[in-house]
Amino acid sequence: MAKATSSPEGDAAAGATLERRSRDPLPLTNDAKAPRTARGERTRRKILDAALAEFGDRGFGETGIVDITRRAKVALGTFYTYFDSKDEVFRALVGDMSEQVKRAVAPALEPHRGTLEGEEKALAAFLAFVREHQQVYRIIDEAEFVDPAGFRRHYETTAARIAERLDEGAAGGKVRAATDPLDREVRAWALMGMNVFLGLRFGVWDVADGDQVAAAANRLIAEGLKP
Repeated sequence: MAKATSSPEGDAAAGATLERRSRDPLPLTNDAKAPRTARGERTRRKILDAALAEFGDRGFGETGIVDITRRAKVALGTFYTYFDSKDEVFRALVGDMSEQVKRAVAPALEPHRGTLEGEEKALAAFLAFVREHQQVYRIIDEAEFVDPAGFRRHYETTAARIAERLDEGAAGGKVRAATDPLDREVRAWALMGMNVFLGLRFGVWDVADGDQVAAAANRLIAEGLKP
């Protein structure tokens, strides 16, 4: 499984980005513990951000609830106000990271939905997100074992969004239409898989110009491998 690396600079950048999103609604795994106030939402956000840092650095098995509360600077009882267990905060974090990827890509993608240019810009935006949030790879990788339902949901919803964009492009004559439901699935999952591994290679292991990587990937999509 891929293991993300971290650095003080990278952690600072990730923290700054997450802080800017501190008022964004968070995925809930227990509606009974949903924050009732803006202050409660901010506290839950602090706990989730601390969990991201701890799970990203230590992994799920080596992280305890006390580690999370210490980093979040909240009392142990405050943690249980919003989450029942370490497993639950991890499940919420998987959903939160998936949603953050979607939000990070949307501004670059939306003006060009349903086009090859849109897919290129979406990949470039994803690579930029990964460089700031390298922990996402460790979190999602561990979710396969800690939260298999969330792991599967993350990839299924991502592939579904790609398939919908390609459908829009086909309807507008911008991309080739799928020949059948299987072709539709294969195309969406293939594009997603390419993006995931390009993010690992050029966002986590090494850093490269995201626009150049996205352009090279787009040439492959548009022209294939035929001579």
